[in-house]
Amino acid sequence: MPSHGIRDRVAIVGMGCTRFAEHWDKGVDELLLDAAGEAFASAGVTRDDVDAYWLGTAQSGMSGMTLSRPLRLRGKPVTRVENYCATGSEALRQAAYAVASGAYDVAMAIGVEKVKDSGYQGLNAFPIPDDGTQRTLTAAAMFSMVAPAYARRYGVSETEMRTVLARIAAKNHANGARNPRAQFRKEMPVERLRAMPAVAGGLSVFDCAGVADGAAAAVLVRAEDAARYTGRPLLIKALSLVAGDGSGVTDPSYDYTSFPEVAASAADAYAQAGVTAPREELAMAEVHDCFTPTELVLTEDLGLADRGTAWKRVLSGDFDRDGELPVNPDGGLKAFGHPVGASGLRMMFEAWLQLRGEAPPERRISTSGSRSLALTHNLGGYPGEMVSFVSIVGTS
Repeated sequence: MPSHGIRDRVAIVGMGCTRFAEHWDKGVDELLLDAAGEAFASAGVTRDDVDAYWLGTAQSGMSGMTLSRPLRLRGKPVTRVENYCATGSEALRQAAYAVASGAYDVAMAIGVEKVKDSGYQGLNAFPIPDDGTQRTLTAAAMFSMVAPAYARRYGVSETEMRTVLARIAAKNHANGARNPRAQFRKEMPVERLRAMPAVAGGLSVFDCAGVADGAAAAVLVRAEDAARYTGRPLLIKALSLVAGDGSGVTDPSYDYTSFPEVAASAADAYAQAGVTAPREELAMAEVHDCFTPTELVLTEDLGLADRGTAWKRVLSGDFDRDGELPVNPDGGLKAFGHPVGASGLRMMFEAWLQLRGEAPPERRISTSGSRSLALTHNLGGYPGEMVSFVSIVGTS
């Protein structure tokens, strides 16, 4: 895939993130003000110092005014973007490219979603009715097909697969239990997770990400200007987006054990960043664990495990916070829930904390100080028809 990228041309110099939770006492405005305010303070800037804004939201507003009104922005370009569950990351990409182009000196990417008090209870793509040929399954039902498909292809027994998925959920809940910004902060033992009743295919409620409200924001400048704002910027190494053509759902050979859009965006991101051995070079990865089997397959599509081996690496603890390559050290979507417009920037916030050594000791990753690159990843849609976003950032 031809992609020139903007390696080391743009830096993140400030970030903010609310707690992800059922914010019954806050609206979209308050969440945006909280995240933006923390990011402004982090970068040492005011709203007037920021030249342009990109707002990511899927369901909480329809234009740039969703942000300009609560922040009282006057005479500023404010663009609202949406791209399924990659919406927050898309806002970051747009802001980064605008700075790299020279159009603006300082830009903000901010994502928000406020859905709990709307009655929204889960992921769906609210397709517009047409000729009746589109899928009618829920997200949980669609992603539930991944686990038995993976087990059949790689010879994993049903009992082993149940343990693998429970192990992924237990890891992410253990990480979230240590994170004050996470929605769910209780550890869940593997045996208890294994015993949960199924609600969609073989998936239990604890195989699914929750629903939450939240917001997160980043301030971006040209790399050569970063020292004016912080001595520890995150340099953007790669930003890659792939939108699939949906052919997987109509292709009888598609077997649900891989997400081609993810593999393609990862390959492009690694090429942009000059990463040739992600398992050895990345300090951590935040991946889109909307469902536990999703995280399993993602570690292979992202090149963090060889095909057919991720389940063994999960059981051996390789992706634990103190493992060889920590995956979702903040707790992931499992512990944070998934306010669609905010999740991508929430993942970047964890990279911001971990790579800069600001995560508290009880949350610090095993690779802290020895590696300087982090990967964040979002997917939106369903197996066979999705968008995928991969970013890589670093401290040097």
